[in-house]
Amino acid sequence: MKVNQLKAGALLSYLSMALGYLVSVIYTPVMLRLLGQNDYGLYNLVASVVSYLSVLNFGFGSTYIRYYSKYRVQEDHDNIAKLNGMFLIIFSAIGLIAVMAGSILGINADKIFGTELSYREMSKARILMMILVLNLAISFINLVFNTYITANEKFIFQKLVHMIKIILNPFLTLPVLFKGYGSVGMAVTTTVLNIIIEVINAFYCIRRLGMSFKFRNFDFKLMREMIVFSSYIFVNMIIDQINWNVDKYLLGRFHGTVAVAVYGLAAHINTYFINIMATISNVFVPRVHRLIADSDDNFKLTEIFTRIGRLQFILLSLILSGIVFFGRPFIHMWAGSDYNGSYVILLILVFSGVISTIQTIGIEIQRAKNMHKFRSILYAIIALGNLGISIPLSKMYAGAGAALGTALAIIIGNGFIMNWYYNKKVGIDIGYFWKHIFRFFPSLIIPVLTGIFIKLYINLYSPFKFISFVIIYTAIFGISIWFIGMNQYEKNLIKKPVDKILSKIKN
Repeated sequence: MKVNQLKAGALLSYLSMALGYLVSVIYTPVMLRLLGQNDYGLYNLVASVVSYLSVLNFGFGSTYIRYYSKYRVQEDHDNIAKLNGMFLIIFSAIGLIAVMAGSILGINADKIFGTELSYREMSKARILMMILVLNLAISFINLVFNTYITANEKFIFQKLVHMIKIILNPFLTLPVLFKGYGSVGMAVTTTVLNIIIEVINAFYCIRRLGMSFKFRNFDFKLMREMIVFSSYIFVNMIIDQINWNVDKYLLGRFHGTVAVAVYGLAAHINTYFINIMATISNVFVPRVHRLIADSDDNFKLTEIFTRIGRLQFILLSLILSGIVFFGRPFIHMWAGSDYNGSYVILLILVFSGVISTIQTIGIEIQRAKNMHKFRSILYAIIALGNLGISIPLSKMYAGAGAALGTALAIIIGNGFIMNWYYNKKVGIDIGYFWKHIFRFFPSLIIPVLTGIFIKLYINLYSPFKFISFVIIYTAIFGISIWFIGMNQYEKNLIKKPVDKILSKIKN
């Protein structure tokens, strides 16, 4: 059943992502035009500030999975109930703190956002901040139940709920936007939908999974142990917030909401790109924690690290090359000519994340081994460098300069230094990993040459030609990867489900 949950979870993850992208392709351009560039930029600016409060969860989600896996191996149900109770109390308290902190930020919005915002934008920013902070507080409580579902590997339910949320979001939001409620209406709708999702998750955990809570005999010793473990995850979260959200804040202060909107669209697309890479590794997180709890076999970990990395690289190379060859006309037709500047920013962001996005499972391996201290310290240093570089670059070159500062930090930290650490300290054979990644390169020659020809000689600003040549390019890429790049394990991931479907159709 666990294997089925993993396979079905991975399949549903990609179905939900495909559904999400389909919905986004239809919904986002309508939303952008209904909001307007200034209102969209304001929403992104406020969201980037509120997102800093998300670090208040201290990385306890990963900590929960680590201790839950430990107690589950020992079949210690009493400690699992205590763990559940402890986390519910902790996240409820954190949610309350987030609301209080958000209220302080809202009162001092003029000091936070500077002088580039108009009086009307500043007033709306205060309202948005309060709504988004409430949404964040709700998400903290939901994290208890969502993490429990992940720890129990109930990926089918989890992904189905996520797919329902994807479908409901535009259907609830668009009527609000059409009535002229703008970014405030969109924020309220998102918050209401998150409350509904939280109730569904809580009901499933308690009624179907038998999640139990014990609030007595609060284990302060365990609490201290978890705080020490989570402290470095907490540092990582702060660093990630600096690396991914400081750019919008700087652009808002130096250039106003329009610059934030242009950067925000590129960051929005890049988020989808990162999520695709993370989806494969996410379904293996409980397995990694169990493997390390049982045996801590570095050879098996290297195999998982490499296997997941190769699967991620297949998707990465298709999406990355697709952005290079088709990204500019796509943004122009999809979002409008006002967002043409997003293309360069998007290229900088996606290229900077190549190494880190095919090694996302490595983060969980470090956490499971309790070896994430180095990454936290390193990222703190890199983030300060990123901030120092991004301030002058964003002043001079707006969004592209801000993206370049972030890119340099990510390449140095996630790329070169972390690969050394994986190899020398964590026990992952990085030479073995890159050897198997480089085997894909010959299979990329034909697709890349095809893409260059299309970009040079085809007018992709016609929707019909754009769609036609995207299909042609994808087909050529798939054929080349199948016959030259993929190994038998990777082919079987496609062949076996297809064979089963064909067999059922024949029967």
